[in-house]
Amino acid sequence: MNKYGKVAVVMGGTSAEREVSLMSGAGVLGALLARGVDAYAFDPAEKPLTALTTEKFDRAFLILHGPFGEDGTLQGALDVIGMPYTGCGVLASALGMDKLRSKLIWQALGLPIPAFEILTPASDFAAVEQKLGLPLFVKPACEGSSIGVSKVKNAGDLAAAFAEAYKYDKIVIAEQFIGGGEYTAAVLGDQVLSFVKIEPATEFYDYEAKYIRNDTVYRCPAGLSSELNEKIAGYVKKAFWALGGSGWARIDFLMDEAGNPYLLEANTAPGMTSHSLFPMAAKDAGLSYEDLVLQVLDSTLE
Repeated sequence: MNKYGKVAVVMGGTSAEREVSLMSGAGVLGALLARGVDAYAFDPAEKPLTALTTEKFDRAFLILHGPFGEDGTLQGALDVIGMPYTGCGVLASALGMDKLRSKLIWQALGLPIPAFEILTPASDFAAVEQKLGLPLFVKPACEGSSIGVSKVKNAGDLAAAFAEAYKYDKIVIAEQFIGGGEYTAAVLGDQVLSFVKIEPATEFYDYEAKYIRNDTVYRCPAGLSSELNEKIAGYVKKAFWALGGSGWARIDFLMDEAGNPYLLEANTAPGMTSHSLFPMAAKDAGLSYEDLVLQVLDSTLE
C-alpha cells in the first residue's frame, strides 16, 4: 500500500451536505485503513487547504458532497498545487453539479430528459404548472441529496416550493414528473455497473429516505430486460462522456410507465454511506466496499 503514499480523505466541508459527507468519509477512511493505506481524515471546514501540502499528503480521496467539494472548485485548487485526486476534474465536476447545464448538454445531444422550466421570482407559476402538469418536482440547480427538493401535487403550490428551493440556489428548476420508477447507474472507469432500482416508502427519494429510514427498498439488479439495460447503459456512457467525466460517478435516471428512460442528473462524488447506491452496484459486480474504495483510489495513480 506504500504506492499511494499519505492519503487525505477529504470530507465534511461547509455545504448543506456536510453530514452526509462525514458519513461517506468515515466509511471510506475505515476501508482504506483496513487495507493498510496511510490515510487520514481531512475536513476543509477545520483546516485550510494549504495543510494538504504542509502536512505532506501525496493524494486526496474526495468525498465532499455539494458546493465547493463537488462543483469543480476544490478540483481546481488541487490541480494548482499538483495533487492527484479521485473522481472527475474541474469541468465535469462543475457541469455535473449544475443540473441545469447538464440538462442542456444532454438535451443538445438528443439524450432523453424530463421536460423542465427555469423558475425565477418573476415566473408565472400557474402557467408552469399548466405546461408541465401535476405533480411536478422543484429543485435547486446546484444542490444534492434532495436538499431543497419538493414534489408539487396541488395547483397553486408551486410558488411555495420555489421559495424553499430558492433558499439554496438562485437557479431553480421545475421538472416534469416521470412516474415509472427511480433508478441509478454507477459508472466506474469505463464500466457501467448494474442498475439499482429505488423504491422509497416516502413520497419520493428524499433526504430521509436516502440516509435515515430503513424501509427504502433497493433492487440490484433492477430487473430490466437485457435489451433495455444495454440501451440505457449507452445513454449513461454518452451522458458521462459529454460532461467530461472520469474516474467514477452516478447517473440517476427515471422510467415512465411505458418503459422509456429519462436521464435525471449526475453525481460526480457519489455517496459512500451505509445507505448509498454505488456500493450496492459494486457489490453486485463482485466488488466489496473496500475493493471499490481501492479501485477508486487507484485512478489517482494513472
